[in-house]
Amino acid sequence: MPYLFEQHSLEIAIVGGGIAGAVLAVGLSTRGLKVKVYERARGFSEVGAGIGFTPNAEWAMKDIDPRIHEAFKKVASRNASDWFTWINSYDVHGSTNGDEDELIYDMYLGERGFEGCHRAHFLDEVAKLIPAGTVEFRKTLVTVKERGEHEKLLLAFEDGTAAEADVVIGCDGIRSRVRQLVLGESNLAAYPGYTHKYAFRGLIPMNQAVAVLGEEKAGSRYMHLGLGAHALTFPVADGALLNVVAFVNDPKEWPHKDKLIGPCSKQDAVDAFKDFAPATRAIIDLLPDELDRWAIFDTCDNPAPTYVKGRLCLAGDAAHASSPHHGAGAGMGIEDAAALVSLLERVQSELHEETNTKARLIESALVAYDHVRLGRSHWLVESSRFVGELYEWQHGRDAVSIRQEIDWRARKIWSYNIDEMNRQAREDFMRRLGRRNRALA
Repeated sequence: MPYLFEQHSLEIAIVGGGIAGAVLAVGLSTRGLKVKVYERARGFSEVGAGIGFTPNAEWAMKDIDPRIHEAFKKVASRNASDWFTWINSYDVHGSTNGDEDELIYDMYLGERGFEGCHRAHFLDEVAKLIPAGTVEFRKTLVTVKERGEHEKLLLAFEDGTAAEADVVIGCDGIRSRVRQLVLGESNLAAYPGYTHKYAFRGLIPMNQAVAVLGEEKAGSRYMHLGLGAHALTFPVADGALLNVVAFVNDPKEWPHKDKLIGPCSKQDAVDAFKDFAPATRAIIDLLPDELDRWAIFDTCDNPAPTYVKGRLCLAGDAAHASSPHHGAGAGMGIEDAAALVSLLERVQSELHEETNTKARLIESALVAYDHVRLGRSHWLVESSRFVGELYEWQHGRDAVSIRQEIDWRARKIWSYNIDEMNRQAREDFMRRLGRRNRALA
């Protein structure tokens, strides 16, 4: 009897237990699909500190499982205002008139729009929604073997163990092993590249931040622009902390081959912002004495031509690692998860049909996923790289031009229609099966 008809359920392996992998696991499990998550770390963990989610990401959360959105709101910090403000914070030769920052743009975000939280706090809440026994830790993927259309894929791990699955989804981050397997280890697109920017990150007690910024600025989302550097500040931890990410342009190559974090001193950060306005310099002064230099890598220079190979596919940073300048990378991974959940649920419902093998159903669904996600996510990576340069005046200093670029790019991200994405993906999938009239069922 063919492999399809021996069992009428999918077995899905997710490689990577970060935000994208955890959210995907919740969505698939909620719909009754069999899921296993393989995470190489000892437990759930997220690098970095603060993270924000734009309206499109919140919509995707609700679509996948409303409990995910509730988890986010549980740990999100409400802004003091409903506005996102971009300011010229550069002060060389008094260009910002001393203590006064020059307003570049105020964007209304809506009630509770674009809130921030601590990455680890959000992941901890999402992890609580994953059924017990779903996740295996200390599992570093080595390879995935295709054994034929009527056989499951075979996953081999560094510890000598193996596992089987009908489909493997790589959510294993910017240094994705699954990306190498999909694109080929000799392909430049299988690896991220240095954006020639690095960042200092830190969390500042809110009482200290208020003392130098004031309550309104410390309690809201601000982007501080300037020549050769820029900084983002917003509240996290229920308003108890100010998250600071300070970016610096770097014309050199990243010196550390096997790691994205390098040593530095507090003075390095102070020097990078020495020509900024007093309030911005004061925030940099409040960063912890022990700092790291975080390299910003992305997939812009060598984007993946596809996220799919057979029954393997990529999602989140493994597919489209972007610089953080739009604040939308994690949200883009949640959009990926929404599309995959919708399509794999449809595959599950099609398993009783005897006109297609399970492998063909899966492959058709993944191609539909590829078509609906590739263009948008590539654009995000390119646009995020561009605005990071824009914030440091690498494309000119005209405030009107900067404001226009910020506005249309942000709205293209935030106004994305998740329902329409899923409709298009399902329609594409069903058309490949010759049953277009059932695409919207």
